[in-house]
Amino acid sequence: MDAQRTLRRATTCAGIGLHSGNKVTLSLKPAPVDSGIRFRRTDLQGLEIPATVTNLATIQYATGLTREEGSVETIEHLLAALVSLAVDNVIVELNTPEVPIMDGSAAPFVYLIQEAGVKRLAAPRRYLKVIRPISLSQGDKRISLYPSEHFRVTYSISFDHPLLRHQSRTIPVTEESFIEEIAPARTFGFLKEVETMRQNGLALGGSLENAVVLGETGVLNNPLRFEDEFVRHKILDAIGDLALVGHPVIGHLVAHRAGHALHTAFAARILEETDAWRMVELPARGAVVGAPVPVPVNNAAPAVN
Repeated sequence: MDAQRTLRRATTCAGIGLHSGNKVTLSLKPAPVDSGIRFRRTDLQGLEIPATVTNLATIQYATGLTREEGSVETIEHLLAALVSLAVDNVIVELNTPEVPIMDGSAAPFVYLIQEAGVKRLAAPRRYLKVIRPISLSQGDKRISLYPSEHFRVTYSISFDHPLLRHQSRTIPVTEESFIEEIAPARTFGFLKEVETMRQNGLALGGSLENAVVLGETGVLNNPLRFEDEFVRHKILDAIGDLALVGHPVIGHLVAHRAGHALHTAFAARILEETDAWRMVELPARGAVVGAPVPVPVNNAAPAVN
């Protein structure tokens, strides 16, 4: 069977919050079968917030969760790294509300996970396999999920800026492709918006060290890591936001100009449309050649406790 996985040992990093500007210490710790990804606020007596759509907070420039008196923010890059490296169960401890931005990409979190190591658990992983299209749109923004034998993402963006009027890319998402083609892509923003954001208490920890910043005619902190780093980062964000469905997805995600608000609303829509998917288990990795043969299991909605 394709088993659930967690970390072999705990690992820790420190950084600053992109929007809060506060220093934060983050620890990733092993967790038992069926725990899922859970954020634990050590400054709030260990309050835990499961990474599920039921705990979604108001979305503004980043994805956040809230439960009781606690919250966690800017979680998408870490979630993308965890799910793409097949870490199903983990405790994420934080001493402030915001995950550190690190260098603006998911690459530092990939390093943390690899440093800790990953181990198999004695329980099968359950996948959400799409069997009919699901779609959601808001104005000219749209996102859909189509049946496919593997998880892949097609994303297109369009901005009124000479450097990135339009970018589009399709990437089959595997552990290897995520590490090499997606994880290093950094978050980006526009210089003309920075002052407004800071007046609203956002981007207080932002700098040329943790974000790609675009001026009127070009990038202020060259070189880019990829020619199309911007759309690759949008793919990264989408993977992290889709993790809130609570299970790895088998399907083709197609998005145009979607952002965190639409990604997360779509994650909730997926769970609502229970006739559009089924839960399956897959054989152990490397046990078969070619496309995996899924084993149907009870199509109950994923747990969102």
